[in-house]
Amino acid sequence: MAQRKVSIERHLTFGKLIALTMSMDAGYITALAALGGAALGGFTSFATSWTTQHAQMNAERAASSKSRRQKLYREFIDGAAKMYGDALIHDKLELSGLIDLHAIVSRMRVFSSEAVIGSAVSVVLVITETYNQPNKSPTEIEVMIQNGSIDLLKGFSEACRQEFETNLRI
Repeated sequence: MAQRKVSIERHLTFGKLIALTMSMDAGYITALAALGGAALGGFTSFATSWTTQHAQMNAERAASSKSRRQKLYREFIDGAAKMYGDALIHDKLELSGLIDLHAIVSRMRVFSSEAVIGSAVSVVLVITETYNQPNKSPTEIEVMIQNGSIDLLKGFSEACRQEFETNLRI
């Protein structure tokens, strides 16, 4: 009987200890739940801010890249059109203009797709070859305009448009 009484007392003491632990755990649990909720809310806020800022930076980078390429392509089109017009009516090679076109093509190599660069190189080669051909008369130029063969930059323009439609990001 004495052994049974000791066993019951141990269970009662253990039960009191569990009850005491549970009453303390309830306070801890509440505090930990509050801290956990605050940490989760802070992490969620951080993740949302980071994701938003990352998306904005990517959009700005893409817009900046597109703007740079548009400016570069406009510069090339203007220079090539002038050079081609000059090549059609003159025999003497305009070296400074040709060097400018090569410099623009070199800058394109940093920002542009292979299709755009290849098309630009082809335009420069046609301009160079045109200087070696006999000068065109106004009548011949008019015929070229009518049949569309004067449009040297059509392939380049289409390559640029294709590049912009695929949203090349550099």
